[in-house]
Amino acid sequence: MDKDSGKAFDKSLFNRLMQHTKPYRATFYGVALAAILVSIFAVMTPMLVGRVINDGIKAKDADVLGIYILALVGVLIAQVTCQLLFNYYANWLGESVIKDIRVNLFKKMLGFKMKYFDTSSLGVLVTRAVADMQRIGEIFSQGFFVIVADLLKMLAAAVVMLYLNWKLALIVFALMPIILYATRVFQKAMKVAFNEVRTQVSNLNSFVQERITGMKIVQLFTREKIESAKFRDINEKHKNAWLKTVWYNSIFFPIAEIVSSIAIGLVVWFGILQNVVNIGANEVGDVFAFFFLIDLLFRPLRQIADKFNTLQMGMVAANRVFKILDTDSAITNTGTIEKEDVKGNISFKNVHFSYVEDEEVLHGISFDVKAGETVAIVGATGAGKSTIINLLNRFYEINSGAILIDDINIKDFNLPSLREKIAVVLQDVFLFADTIENNISLKEKLVTIDKIEAAAKEIGVHDFVTSLPGGYSYDVKERGAMLSSGQRQLIAFLRAYVSNPSILILDEATSSVDTYSEQLIQSATEKITQGRTSIIIAHRLATIKQADKIIVMEAGKIVETGTHKELLNANGYYSNLYEAQFLSEEVA
Repeated sequence: MDKDSGKAFDKSLFNRLMQHTKPYRATFYGVALAAILVSIFAVMTPMLVGRVINDGIKAKDADVLGIYILALVGVLIAQVTCQLLFNYYANWLGESVIKDIRVNLFKKMLGFKMKYFDTSSLGVLVTRAVADMQRIGEIFSQGFFVIVADLLKMLAAAVVMLYLNWKLALIVFALMPIILYATRVFQKAMKVAFNEVRTQVSNLNSFVQERITGMKIVQLFTREKIESAKFRDINEKHKNAWLKTVWYNSIFFPIAEIVSSIAIGLVVWFGILQNVVNIGANEVGDVFAFFFLIDLLFRPLRQIADKFNTLQMGMVAANRVFKILDTDSAITNTGTIEKEDVKGNISFKNVHFSYVEDEEVLHGISFDVKAGETVAIVGATGAGKSTIINLLNRFYEINSGAILIDDINIKDFNLPSLREKIAVVLQDVFLFADTIENNISLKEKLVTIDKIEAAAKEIGVHDFVTSLPGGYSYDVKERGAMLSSGQRQLIAFLRAYVSNPSILILDEATSSVDTYSEQLIQSATEKITQGRTSIIIAHRLATIKQADKIIVMEAGKIVETGTHKELLNANGYYSNLYEAQFLSEEVA
């Protein structure tokens, strides 16, 4: 769409959008019928007004006048009724369509690789799922059907004009090319302007989203003035983009009003001239009818230009939403194995991986973890520790090599089945703005409150939860803001334990927590790692002394493997790392 920014209408895109109306065909045709009836009743009104003047008032026939007045009232009631049905069901259809598209969009995003979210703006994605969806809905409620209804009114008005007085009609039609040309230029200019508006709206949303999320950093580093200045610049661009659309409207609509006024003036002049020279007084009503018909001809044309703006904005939004729907960024889920009794044997065989092409992060990693073992992975930041977790969960696809669970390639597992067997406790715990119970169960019906409480007692966090106001019904607010980092970690441990995984992964789960929380976490760790394969990524080496095996990584390679005692005796990388950390803790 961006490359065709001057294109007034994208037929293929519109046809694709119309495909989403198929489940609501009855409503679609009902709205179309209402549009036709509104147009018919709209032109009947001026015709009846003409007859009232010609056959009733001028002829002084009270009976005929009464009949036409009743007919006029009936037509007005019918027109209002059809207009009401048209407005309601056009909006209903629009909301139903965007509901379906929004569901499809969210479902699509749920299946994206993590790489997609690594390179996409959160604010832009929110804009696509919320603001752009409303623009698409307006295609039906304020765009397409209104344009069709207005075109029908114009056609009907033109036909009635020719029927009443073809000479007056030709005078009006002679002015049509002017307003049609102005409308065409206006549409093209507005298409470009609205593309810019949507871009600036996305930029504004992204900026606000990021700054609100990172408000603590903004204030800690006294960035208020700098961020305010940036926001003013972005807001200025946003304002200018909208002002461009206002400017185009300010030019077009006065032109349309002037042409309409000229048409009325010419009809009055020529109609009176005809009446004086050639026509009897009984046809004066036709001139009055023309006043209404000119309004029906020109006003819809002005509205069509305005509604075409709505249609174009909706089309721009639809194009951007469909681009996401067409994005091929999902992890391929061709596996069919749904193994219930996963033992937890893990094998990495010569695994190569890169987040960015030609910038390899893992350089031929190979290691084995036996079922029930606790294996720790240590190394400096950027060594590739967390990458191993991401690959085991198939958040990313490896470049080459193989990852096996119970001697089965993880690509052969059904993806949801694979992830159900793995539980991860991250260093940065994410909690939803919901109760503790729902954050643990994730609203899985099989995970009852009784099961949650029993699990909490088993790993020693029940007392902590019940000490909070409301206990398991305590609302932790957005991202768990009402809890400390240690408390969030405990909730994450409980969530992992309740899921009863075959493989447990702890990614630096004890870092940055208070002493009390760390003691609870250590106790919980001992409980939940019993009888299951566990991979612990640790920064503090003192916490992994009891691991069955320690894998030491550096720059995407495994440099050492062994138990804590074996590695200390080897006087290698791990030994130096442990001594350096031990000394720093002694000094502290």
